[in-house]
Amino acid sequence: MKSQELYTRALKVMPGGVNSPVRAFKSAGLTPPFIKKGSKSHIWDEDGKEYIDYVLSWGPLILGHAHPEVVSAIKKQAELGTSFGACTELEVLMAEKIREAVPSIEVVRMVNSGTEATMSAIRLARGYTGRNIIVKFAGCYHGHSDSLLIKAGSGALTFGNPDSAGVTQDTARDTIVSNYNDIDMIRDIFEKYPSDIAAVIVEPVAGNMGTVPPKPEFLQELRSLTKSHGTLLIFDEVITGFRVGYRGAQGLYDIVPDITTLGKIIGGGLPVGAYGGKEEIMRKVSPDGPVYQAGTLSGNPLAMAAGYTTLSILSKNRDIYSELNKKAEKLCSGLKDIMDKAAIPVTINRVGSMMTLFFTESKVYDYNSAATSDTARYNTFFKKMLQAGIYLPPSQFETFFVSTAHTDEDIERTLNIAEDVVKKI
Repeated sequence: MKSQELYTRALKVMPGGVNSPVRAFKSAGLTPPFIKKGSKSHIWDEDGKEYIDYVLSWGPLILGHAHPEVVSAIKKQAELGTSFGACTELEVLMAEKIREAVPSIEVVRMVNSGTEATMSAIRLARGYTGRNIIVKFAGCYHGHSDSLLIKAGSGALTFGNPDSAGVTQDTARDTIVSNYNDIDMIRDIFEKYPSDIAAVIVEPVAGNMGTVPPKPEFLQELRSLTKSHGTLLIFDEVITGFRVGYRGAQGLYDIVPDITTLGKIIGGGLPVGAYGGKEEIMRKVSPDGPVYQAGTLSGNPLAMAAGYTTLSILSKNRDIYSELNKKAEKLCSGLKDIMDKAAIPVTINRVGSMMTLFFTESKVYDYNSAATSDTARYNTFFKKMLQAGIYLPPSQFETFFVSTAHTDEDIERTLNIAEDVVKKI
């Protein structure tokens, strides 16, 4: 099998045989399929096996694979040049499109990934406030920069510990980890450090411990607390931006953060990120201000062409989001019915076209409740669905997605396969 052959070769030349850990399928104990092509809602691996894809490159392909208008825009720009390291009109068009769509963004800086966006937003928050402490939430992932690869400390209100080799204790000491959806804990942290916190960074809808929506009033209280303490509120909308609604999670929940990070969809499938916010904050970024951040390929014309075309399609067709909601609801309610009939306890969380099926009978509202899931059962479910041609995230604690390209037939086939699979688990 070609995927197996490629993986054997990859293991010799790349750590774990992959360029991002989740692709290794280690939690599932499988050889990862090597993907050759994608079209609409389907992908094909190097062995010719076809799958209905609910990973969608981890979220950015809201229009499905190889959307003709996006492909055309990339081809057109590639013929003009792939990269200049200089200013282009596309950067301006993209910045204007983002500012028009996202309520909190007045000025925006393009970067090359979600990690770079959050890393830069943290540096900006510290530079703007003159403070050092950052508060993040357990289970929320904001990329692999040192300040954010931090796990909770030994006490509820203490600084964190490195969550990765290579992250120093000195770096970790400036980050406090709170519980997601626990506003009382945040109040306690502010009571202990009332004038020391530069920023609170949060996924307004968590997507990296599985899909976990905010409790009612959590984001509103977070906004109120940060504002009253002169602390910046950073919304990490790398996943939720243009995914849960055209104006992102902040539009959905009517919250105005100080800084927003974006990624995924604004690249139309190509690598990209962005951070933006109030003008007085963003003017602290070089060359306007003292907070340095640069990138040779930032605003790359290929990514700008793909992203601008994607956002233009979304802006002209707002009904897309109600259609995505209907598809996602059909998939989730169908899976819940199947599991209930088989007496398999599950909780399914969904916000818009983001969703996760947790194998637990508990409500999932934070990292600890997500961790009650039966990961062995999820792994079995995942393997058998994959074998039957349904491509889901290989980890229980990831989000899956639908696109405009998914059809009713896709969803019905998925549910029929799921019904057969649960009989075996």
